[in-house]
Amino acid sequence: MRLVDHHCHGVVRGPLDRAGFELLTTESDRPAPPGCTALDSQLGFAIRRWCAPLLGLAPHVPADDYLAQRAGLGADEVNRRLLAAAGVGTFLVDTGFRAGDLLTPAELGAAAGAQASEVVRLESVAERVAATGVSGGGFAAAYADALAAATADAAAVKSVLAYRHGLDITPGPPSAGQVRAAAGRWLRRSEGAGGADRAGARLDDPVLLRHVLWAGVERGLPMQIHTGFGDPDLDLARADPVLLTGFLRAVQGTGVAIMLLHCYPFHRQAGYLAQIFPHVHLDVGLALNHVGARAAAVLAESLELAPFHKVLYSSDAFGLPELHLLGAELFREALGEVLGSWVAAGRWSAADARRVAGMVGAGNAARVYGTAHGEE
Repeated sequence: MRLVDHHCHGVVRGPLDRAGFELLTTESDRPAPPGCTALDSQLGFAIRRWCAPLLGLAPHVPADDYLAQRAGLGADEVNRRLLAAAGVGTFLVDTGFRAGDLLTPAELGAAAGAQASEVVRLESVAERVAATGVSGGGFAAAYADALAAATADAAAVKSVLAYRHGLDITPGPPSAGQVRAAAGRWLRRSEGAGGADRAGARLDDPVLLRHVLWAGVERGLPMQIHTGFGDPDLDLARADPVLLTGFLRAVQGTGVAIMLLHCYPFHRQAGYLAQIFPHVHLDVGLALNHVGARAAAVLAESLELAPFHKVLYSSDAFGLPELHLLGAELFREALGEVLGSWVAAGRWSAADARRVAGMVGAGNAARVYGTAHGEE
């Protein structure tokens, strides 16, 4: 089955030393202590199991041998082998973080022999608008224009509200006056931090975060929202998707599909939200790579409450083609193990298991995003 990866990132263009490679295998922004390695992890062991054979090595080869072979093949060849082997038919690619260091969506698709479309990060558009020298009074109109241009050919929009403030926000949109005042404060603060051009402005004002979230709703595209664990600047307690309940109620009548990304360790809460709200969907991308040999347990938990037409596949792979390959491989293996065990126990029919596998792997994303997909 060729998958639809409904949320991922590009991969690095050039070579990586060991330190750079290891940092891309963890959500931490710090290296392992002296004498230790980030590859002593479920993800590190999964790389040695699943990726090594594709680079011409035996499964479970020592990490030093794997990295030496990887360096000898070169980034282009490693990217080509691993991306093609992932068996993804369509990538939806978030370009809102370190895009200049990574393959573009088109380049990623070409390396994998797949289709690719862009996911536009709402906060990144606002930060680009800030750098134009816009005034607080002109921010809302300038942002609307910039977002319309950025999403003209996009598959979806995405928010990283969880990183910038937390998901515990006032549900409705702010007033025009609140936006003007908040934009003025943020832009003045940005000038002080980054100079007159406001370079590097970071959108973290809660009023403006609500504004860009609702501006995204107005675009009418599916909206992806990061929930659950992530980088160190995230407060995990404020990334629980149930904190979005008020917002989900408020947006329900708009017809916009909300995609709760990744969710772990709150994937059961996300399943509840997907059951009670017709427009809410979820995935456990990112988590499956990091839990490795425990992927089947996490995936099974995500299928407890959520209707099966609400669960999608994503890798959330960033930087390493290994993460694209592992996301797909671990998902297929986990889904086969979970559904197969239910069939073997007589709880499901084989026909229902095949149908649900096709839905979760590609069909649901194709329906929500309108992407092409294959189910061979």
